[in-house]
Amino acid sequence: MELEDLPTIELAFPGPLRDSGVAAILEGRKTAMTGLLEIYEHSGEAVPEAGQRFAVLDSDGRPAVVIELVEVRVIPMKEIDDDYVRAEGRGYADAAEWRAMHEEFFQSEGVSAFLGHTPVIDDGTLVVAERFRVVEPGGPGRS
Repeated sequence: MELEDLPTIELAFPGPLRDSGVAAILEGRKTAMTGLLEIYEHSGEAVPEAGQRFAVLDSDGRPAVVIELVEVRVIPMKEIDDDYVRAEGRGYADAAEWRAMHEEFFQSEGVSAFLGHTPVIDDGTLVVAERFRVVEPGGPGRS
């Protein structure tokens, strides 16, 4: 499959949060990511499936790394555990800290503007919990 044919993933919004996430993937610390199901539904995107490959974009919109999903679950936020949180690779102390940071992001101005409202985040809020492996570090054709 050619790079141009791969669907893309953008972590957070361009800037420091995206840059640190891409760096964590490239360093092997990040092997999981979480999205708000409501964002997928609002954008008309299907929930990804295990086996799919994606080019992860950097803050400049360029492919930084190719990943393959190895597990995708749609689960309530309350089911995110410390093991999964460690796989997110952002240094969260535990699931409570992960949750606080994700609530803040999911209710941020950028997400609220995209959805047209500020989402309600509680124990039952559905998230897309994805585990992945790096297929091509640095992205095809990058050094």
